[in-house]
Amino acid sequence: MYFESRGQAGRLLAEQLVQYRYENTAIVALSVGGAMVAEQIAADLHCVMMMLVTKEIEVPGESMAFGSVAQSGNFTYNSAFSEGEIEGYTSEFHSYLDEQKREAFQGINRLLGDNGTIDASLLLDRVVIVVDDGLNSSTRIDVMFDFLKPIRTQKLVVVSPIATIDAVDKVHIMADEIHVLDVKENYINTEHYYEQNELPTPEETMKRISEIIMNWR
Repeated sequence: MYFESRGQAGRLLAEQLVQYRYENTAIVALSVGGAMVAEQIAADLHCVMMMLVTKEIEVPGESMAFGSVAQSGNFTYNSAFSEGEIEGYTSEFHSYLDEQKREAFQGINRLLGDNGTIDASLLLDRVVIVVDDGLNSSTRIDVMFDFLKPIRTQKLVVVSPIATIDAVDKVHIMADEIHVLDVKENYINTEHYYEQNELPTPEETMKRISEIIMNWR
């Protein structure tokens, strides 16, 4: 399944979420592309929207992320690594990883400025709909669940236009509900499934999200 744009994909997903319109609902986007999908859903459901800003960190010689830093400062390890691998890499690259974590957290703070994009009070006891433009990263899912774990929610719903089989299996274990328009056995890359791939800058995305929150809070 291919989409003209992330906006079109968001409108298709919104049709599956009409039961949450005007309900006690909040939307959390997991990326800039995810925010473009989420904006359409937020407009249709008339609910607040925010974005979980994260930064992946890799270890030398590995093509996959070792983990991610969230805007809270927490570091979540990629669950694809075993405990032994995590201990080994942490021991070998201790100084490098600490420096990367600091730089990632500082970069997130510079992006967010004085106003963070996640307000836990807007998620408490609500139906939280987590949105991305493509679920193919185990780390992003891990960070999302780690971030939301201490927040009491009414229901956790995860939606994405496309996803890998592994991502869907993982989300099914943790979320109350999942909506995916197309599950890919051979996932190429997220951009491949959209005709339009021009993304706003993170700064433009922050500004747009702030406008949505101010208008609909």
